[in-house]
Amino acid sequence: MKLYSLSAIDTLINKYLKEGGEFETVKEGSLGYGLAILKGEGLKACVIQERYLNPWSSGHSVRFYNELPKKYAKA
Repeated sequence: MKLYSLSAIDTLINKYLKEGGEFETVKEGSLGYGLAILKGEGLKACVIQERYLNPWSSGHSVRFYNELPKKYAKA
């Protein structure tokens, strides 16, 4: 699993917002974004999850979907 930094996630979020996408925070994170969903018309759905590394740092995993899975759609 590849982990991304907070600045890389900021860049991804800004790109989605410029394209007319939406950003939703499902669960607050301690050092990062926690669990967040990016989606939009004509864009793939993106699920961002904060991953624990140690007490002082974390990374973010990113998964893209053609259609948002049901377990995230409820949120």
